[in-house]
Amino acid sequence: MTFIGADKDFEQAAVVLFGAPFDSTTSFRPGTRFGPAAVRSESFGIETYSPYQDRDLEDGPAVHDAGDLELPFGAPDRALEMIEDKAAEILDAGKTPFLLGGEHLVTLGAVRAAAKRHPGLRIIHFDAHADLREDYLGVRLSHACVMRRCHDLLGDGRIWQFGIRSGTRAEFDFMKAGRVTTEPFSTKTLAALSFPPGTPVYLTVDLDVLDPAEFPGTGTQEAGGLGFPGLLSALVDVLTRFNVVALDNVELSPALDASGRSTALACKILREQLLALQTTISKDRHNG
Repeated sequence: MTFIGADKDFEQAAVVLFGAPFDSTTSFRPGTRFGPAAVRSESFGIETYSPYQDRDLEDGPAVHDAGDLELPFGAPDRALEMIEDKAAEILDAGKTPFLLGGEHLVTLGAVRAAAKRHPGLRIIHFDAHADLREDYLGVRLSHACVMRRCHDLLGDGRIWQFGIRSGTRAEFDFMKAGRVTTEPFSTKTLAALSFPPGTPVYLTVDLDVLDPAEFPGTGTQEAGGLGFPGLLSALVDVLTRFNVVALDNVELSPALDASGRSTALACKILREQLLALQTTISKDRHNG
């Protein structure tokens, strides 16, 4: 089963979805490994057309859904290698990899691939949690540490975070020292963010950036957070204004929301991101 509108051949595609059903380092409630499959199956409850952007997934450019990687449970190093290899394959084919998690640690594999192929890579990060711990219970490869590991890879001044409302004192000190740029609680400063033309950007979206009143299906809920309209506006802005070379959505845990509204919201966010990406790809092809 594929996500709606993502049933084109790999060769035709400009964007390639692939799932990383992995949650071996989840620090609270597990279950995100079931996220990619749930998003695919529940996507048939929404339309391919978006009244928000007046576009349809059937309009193209094409999207290919490559399915889920078969990742070894309990082996984060090997799982990250496999994710990196798949993202690299997609990038080397001249396409945009879109990773569906899974816990947030899976981002690191795709960022490794993107950083090798795009010097000067920046990260735009939406999340409730800073994910900047040096380690979690002595473990450096944890979803609680993923942005710190990305910082290790990219260095100072390459990560911008939005919606953050949880972290340790040490993590907030790391932000205040200017190692990363963080806007707590909201996305107000996003409109002023700018990079030189063509700067490669990796977009990572931990869906717990949303208010748990709207999105309870995630392992570590944090009171407060963005609403759907605010997140949608921010993501469309990023995807149409910046050169996004790879991206992911993570931390949907469908079994934690029996109502299904979290999965339905995740499907709608994904549809809107694909449409925004297609708008940008179409524009680039026209200009090219």
